[in-house]
Amino acid sequence: MVNRLAAQLSWVFALILVLLPFYALLTTWAGSNFGDLDIWRVWPEIILLAALPFSIGLVWLSKESRTWLKNSWIVRFFVFYVLLHIGLGVWALNQHHVIFTAFLYAFIINLRFIGFFILCVIVSLHSDFLKKYWQKILLIPGAIVISFGILQKLIFPYDFLRHFGYSNQTIPPYQTVDANLDFRRIQSTLRGANPLGAYLSLIIPGFILALRKNRKLLAACLLAAFYVLFYSYSRSAVGGIVLALLLLLFISGGRLKAQKWTAAIASLLIIVVGGLYYLRSNQFAQDTLFHTSKSSSSPQSSNQLRFDAIKRGANDVFHQPIGRGPGTAGPASFRNFGQTARIAEDYYLQIGQEVGVIGILIFLTINFLVARQLWFRRQDPLAQLLLISLFGLSFINLVSHAWTDDTIAYIWWGLAGVALAPLRPVRQ
Repeated sequence: MVNRLAAQLSWVFALILVLLPFYALLTTWAGSNFGDLDIWRVWPEIILLAALPFSIGLVWLSKESRTWLKNSWIVRFFVFYVLLHIGLGVWALNQHHVIFTAFLYAFIINLRFIGFFILCVIVSLHSDFLKKYWQKILLIPGAIVISFGILQKLIFPYDFLRHFGYSNQTIPPYQTVDANLDFRRIQSTLRGANPLGAYLSLIIPGFILALRKNRKLLAACLLAAFYVLFYSYSRSAVGGIVLALLLLLFISGGRLKAQKWTAAIASLLIIVVGGLYYLRSNQFAQDTLFHTSKSSSSPQSSNQLRFDAIKRGANDVFHQPIGRGPGTAGPASFRNFGQTARIAEDYYLQIGQEVGVIGILIFLTINFLVARQLWFRRQDPLAQLLLISLFGLSFINLVSHAWTDDTIAYIWWGLAGVALAPLRPVRQ
């Protein structure tokens, strides 16, 4: 009975993972046609809430699940994280720092993906379905997203997404570099160009690890993926993918002598720095890479806007080290009517603005514990993929709010739960 229940839940979780790359497209279309956009936005949470009693039943029937929940430090720190959100949330509501809707929204988006991670561990302790088919679950939707992005660039009108309900009231139907229409950014079925780039930081290494034995197919997939990445003009994603691929090279070439590895990194850095210096006066590079073009119609460059936002976020954390409460920063803060939204352009600073320095430390500890377990299992392709992509995504979150995006947060943390089950330490 335990295995059958776990198998059924695995199918539910697989459906969520397969649909998530199309979350923004499906949600916006449904909300614009049937109304109640906020309800459509929480469809993954509704499905998980419906599956929760069955997951609890699985824990009740499974000694292995109960043992893991009892002994896992990841679970313990997650409980601390939840309690911190509840405590500061109640305080913020009493102090009128946040309205209940914003608090609830923040509570969901800050905690849901780690909760999904735990559910995937529990299910995968008794079913190998997700572990067996992770490549298809991840990469087939990824290939569709990339194909749609190519069509968006080459064939579809620039505002094609308005047919799916995209607008200034939902999600803009197109994005540009510094309001320059000559540099429209691919966003495909994701929420925007930067979320698409963050998603590709998982998909591109996934292609490399899954298709390395089929070089022609791998070359075609990588060519298409890098084409979409380039025209997303997401600099943070490029940096994250480079870091992820460097870690992949390090893991794969672990037997190389330290001198050769050091020389390779030094050569790459010289090439990158030299290339940036050479391109500093190139018009195309100014438009797409540096975002410093004089032809931009934007009143302020995106570089300056991001720098100012990060500076404000750091200042908030410095002056309010205990935080101001969940919902007072990040995307949830837009729901505090009559108050200015606080967007730090840095996920870690957003956590600090909401639940303080303690919240940042707890979240980083959870990341470290997960990364540590993935490192011990790095010979497994899925664990290796998640480890290197975490390296890249951690960088991306320094200049964006990638973990607040439904697609990348649920997919990465859900697959991490699959990779770490059964959680019997491979190495102490």
